[in-house]
Amino acid sequence: MSAPLVLDAATVAAACPPADAVAAITAALERGLDPAVDLPRQAVPLAAGQFLLMPSDGGGGLTHVGIKVATVAPANPARGLPRIQGSYLLLDAATLGVVAVLDGTALTTLRTPAVSVAGVLGRLLAGSAPLRVAVLGSGPQAHGHVATLAGALAGRREIASVAQLVRDPARAAAIGGAAVVRLGTPAADDALRAADVVVCATSAREPLFDARLIADTAVVVAVGSHEPDARELPAELCARATVVVEDRGAALREAGDVVLAIADGALREQDLVPLRDVVTGAVRPDPARPLVLKTTGMSWEDLVVAEAVLARAR
Repeated sequence: MSAPLVLDAATVAAACPPADAVAAITAALERGLDPAVDLPRQAVPLAAGQFLLMPSDGGGGLTHVGIKVATVAPANPARGLPRIQGSYLLLDAATLGVVAVLDGTALTTLRTPAVSVAGVLGRLLAGSAPLRVAVLGSGPQAHGHVATLAGALAGRREIASVAQLVRDPARAAAIGGAAVVRLGTPAADDALRAADVVVCATSAREPLFDARLIADTAVVVAVGSHEPDARELPAELCARATVVVEDRGAALREAGDVVLAIADGALREQDLVPLRDVVTGAVRPDPARPLVLKTTGMSWEDLVVAEAVLARAR
């Protein structure tokens, strides 16, 4: 048996451009992959943070199975180190032999915005005017979402501007070409009012902005939290939006933006729209209401994109 391929971060990024990752997520859902049957991930507390163990068998529709072992260390950014690190094991579904080991951080950075863009791409392609994007955050997901939007929309819809809203501009890793604005200032509020797309990719535990700033036609993506008691979005926004989640069960376990909005009486469990229904066209969100996509990250997403990376790396 041959030794597993070892795919480092640079190889993962080079093998699968962001638009290809979006296409892989879309194709898997269109082929019938059901996120609701994915294996649940486990969070294991550690003194410095937590393990996240994320296994997936793809619901039986893929030729591989896999598991990501990730760590979340909240104190790491102050040390100049990544908050999230990890490795991904990709195994043959029949023999369970290890086929490849991928850099888990690079895989997460690639697949998270791919899921976001797959979920909102139909809405974005329904219009033609250049898009104004507001990104809250300065970490890998803030950068990754801008790159993935640009890749998926290339030749189909222009991005007119990107505003990067951060708590401390002096410490922000600026997104190329973006105007960096301090969050909570009048300039940041103006950027949110004008935005066609808002991406929230922060570690915030409380809402980041006033819901009244968001236009009725806007798309809002929230990826920063995966804990039931933390949220980036105000409940008032969820109350007037179509709220899309990867899977209802996973969202009710882990998505604080959803869990807390329900507790506030602003949202009902039955209002949540599964991502698969939007991607396949089974549900067409009302274009006159904001479209909110809340993701927490699921194991099937890593497996789908890892397969795509492997196919191209070979």
